[in-house]
Amino acid sequence: MFEWIYQNPVLAALLGTLFTYFVTALGAALVFLFKNVSQKVFNAMLGFSAGVMIAASFWSLLNPGIQLAEELNQIPWLQATLGFLSGGLFLLLVDRYLPHMHIMSSHKEGLPSKWQRSILLVLAITLHNIPEGLAVGVAFGYATTIAGGSAAASAAIGGAIALALGIGLQNFPEGAAVSIPLRREGMSRRKAFLIGQFSGMVEPIAGVLGALLAITMRQILPFSLSFAAGAMIYVVIEELIPESQMLKNTKIATIGAMIGFAVMMTLDVALG
Repeated sequence: MFEWIYQNPVLAALLGTLFTYFVTALGAALVFLFKNVSQKVFNAMLGFSAGVMIAASFWSLLNPGIQLAEELNQIPWLQATLGFLSGGLFLLLVDRYLPHMHIMSSHKEGLPSKWQRSILLVLAITLHNIPEGLAVGVAFGYATTIAGGSAAASAAIGGAIALALGIGLQNFPEGAAVSIPLRREGMSRRKAFLIGQFSGMVEPIAGVLGALLAITMRQILPFSLSFAAGAMIYVVIEELIPESQMLKNTKIATIGAMIGFAVMMTLDVALG
């Protein structure tokens, strides 16, 4: 059943990240049905997304990276630590210098810029979706580095599919969390939808690059998997958790995060 994925990892990564983009667009399309959604619902959705990304970072990225480092006779803890911290550092630097503005803030970040708010919002969203696409692509590429037809290869491919499904699930509320607040601020439904769905467009590009990196440079795969995990955790701590705790609706955000973690863990364990 997984044979075609094993033979075409780049195509599999492209299809997987096109799926995550489609779900993002689906979530953004809610703007055509609703103008307002309660802050409690937004906080629960953001918490869910945070839980999914935390679980995916370990089950789909860090753990496989550690196992592969052992197989390659590398130092597992060193590869995992360096990769994880490098992923966070990369986003920290981009976050510091790239002009952007977060959806729940009126404060411009990065280098000074006269760009319109909509462009700054798109840049912020794009920045945070790169790690997700990269993670899916690296996961599919990693699966094809294992001996074809083996139980380990099937498990790795199942894990990559689970990761794509999990990222897709958390992209639905992310798309809505972008488009609906923009509509509430007075932006037209069409423009709010276009900005919301644009947040997922970068994922197929990052996914293909991640898969190509994985299949051509196997020796750095443990580092690459950990790098993607570190970048995702940076997004969770920097963006998703603080925004999900707004207006003191902390318990509903926490419950959402717990459910998101459980869903992603279940997918990964069941399929991988």
